[in-house]
Amino acid sequence: MQSRWYDFGGDTIIRTDQYIRLTSDKPSQNGWLFSRVPLTATNWEIEVEFKIHGKNQLYGDGFAMWITKERGKQGPVFGSADKFEGLGIFFDTYKNNRPGVVFPYVMAMVGDGKTSYDKDSDGKDTEFAGCSARGIRQANIPTKFRLTYFQDKYLKLELQYKTEGEWTLCFETNEPPAVPQVAYLGFTAETGELSDNHDIISVNAKNLYTTQPTGRPTPGSGRGKKASVASSGGSWTWFFFKVILFLLVVGGGYVGYTAYRTKQRSHRF
Repeated sequence: MQSRWYDFGGDTIIRTDQYIRLTSDKPSQNGWLFSRVPLTATNWEIEVEFKIHGKNQLYGDGFAMWITKERGKQGPVFGSADKFEGLGIFFDTYKNNRPGVVFPYVMAMVGDGKTSYDKDSDGKDTEFAGCSARGIRQANIPTKFRLTYFQDKYLKLELQYKTEGEWTLCFETNEPPAVPQVAYLGFTAETGELSDNHDIISVNAKNLYTTQPTGRPTPGSGRGKKASVASSGGSWTWFFFKVILFLLVVGGGYVGYTAYRTKQRSHRF
């Protein structure tokens, strides 16, 4: 029950063949999962498959993804410590007091190490960006989110919960917040009087080496990938065409030269 890359604690349950359950569908639970080593890349993409589900009509409270200076500290912000330094992405399933906002609600908060998250207002005053995501709980397809970050240039959050393979844009900005140079990737969840299962199915984090965002269209990012493959295939076709044409020209020249030499020899006799 150990991992080279992650630590876990609290009420987290590990089912290595199925999921990492941060909280079960029981009241007053709190669980966490944090990377052992910090993120070293300046540009990165993190794709996570997760599942929020339970048997009750009333449920809460939600889970969070963290890219923060500290790791593995339990607290009141979706199971993690308040006054954090870094970036938090909150999947809030219980509405406390945000009139006119549809829940579940997904939002980002940038922590400076001093500012508190206000649970009573669902973080309204400290929200960096966010979107409503009705249907992300108890979805019939694998639910995922994808966070793309280019230092000083770009931040985008996409969600998959409506149709498999279709990504819905939650937010994007060309003025991203600064992330601590030493930051850990983590996940936490909590339940209060209301409860839910909060499962992490898979985590795929990778470096990005291009200087600009890939510009995948949203929704339906698969179309962007197909277009790039088609373009690559066209360039290879043109390359082979030029090679074949060159060989034909050389071969034709050789045949013509051979015929010419043969003709010259016949004239001598």
